[in-house]
Amino acid sequence: MRQARPTRFAHTELLSSRNPIHAHEMSYNGYETSYTSYGAGGGAGGGGFIPGEGGSTQSPGGRQDRAQDTLRPVTIKQILDAQLEAGSNDAFKIDGTVVTQLTFVGQIRNISNQTTNTTYRLDDGTGSIEVKQWVDSDAQEQTNPTKAKLVEGAYCRAWGKLKSFNDRRSVGATVIRPVEDMNEVSYHLLEATAVHLYFTRGPPGGAQGGAAATNGAGGQQQAAMGGSYGGYDLGGYNQTAKKVFQYLREAPQSNEGLNQHEIAAKLGIDTAEVARAGDDLLSGGLIYTTVDDQTWAILEAD
Repeated sequence: MRQARPTRFAHTELLSSRNPIHAHEMSYNGYETSYTSYGAGGGAGGGGFIPGEGGSTQSPGGRQDRAQDTLRPVTIKQILDAQLEAGSNDAFKIDGTVVTQLTFVGQIRNISNQTTNTTYRLDDGTGSIEVKQWVDSDAQEQTNPTKAKLVEGAYCRAWGKLKSFNDRRSVGATVIRPVEDMNEVSYHLLEATAVHLYFTRGPPGGAQGGAAATNGAGGQQQAAMGGSYGGYDLGGYNQTAKKVFQYLREAPQSNEGLNQHEIAAKLGIDTAEVARAGDDLLSGGLIYTTVDDQTWAILEAD
């Protein structure tokens, strides 16, 4: 049995606890924003609200709807794939849930400075998107030493709101700060995966909700018929996806995982088929991208 990679266990507490996702202070958040348990709709400790954002969505009864303003960790691909809610011009859904406040980590590919704003193009390996931050006239903000670290090639974390104009997605940023510890990049991807699994498969240790609820007892039947691979349920995947997953589990590799071209060559399968299988496994939360979107590693089960 291969030795477990320590960098892939940052998600264990999130996935194995009795509660959906414990309220916890985000380890890499200098603004002390916290994520409360999803489905709880906010709560103590800031409830995941972005600093500097004023107000919340009002419900018909006048009560603040803080659930929609909870900060959601995502990947750029999730942002690009977000669905516009029916009858709305600015409300988007990810995994079937309305989100307004987003946070993600990416590498700065380009910076465009204007008189009133600065636009960054960020890439996290799953996609790229423009992030616009309005220039603050505050002299203290202009001399902020962290801004000097926001250069092309550097990694940063952004907080903001998803926007769309002429079918072009972008993020209006409230805060952009440099990433000081590269472990934050892996941490964020694992956290985004944990939240994605909560919304699509339900709380860990409880009755499965979200999209998984539609399968009923089918998942148990698949596992009983051999759809489980070392604790992973692959009953709903095709044979190519199963072969790719099994190879990723057993082949010697570094912490960066394996490239799809290497997998295709070793398995004797067309690269395009391996790419499609990888997309299916990525969508199911079984693997994640590492150094680029063609290099994958398995999310280790608890």
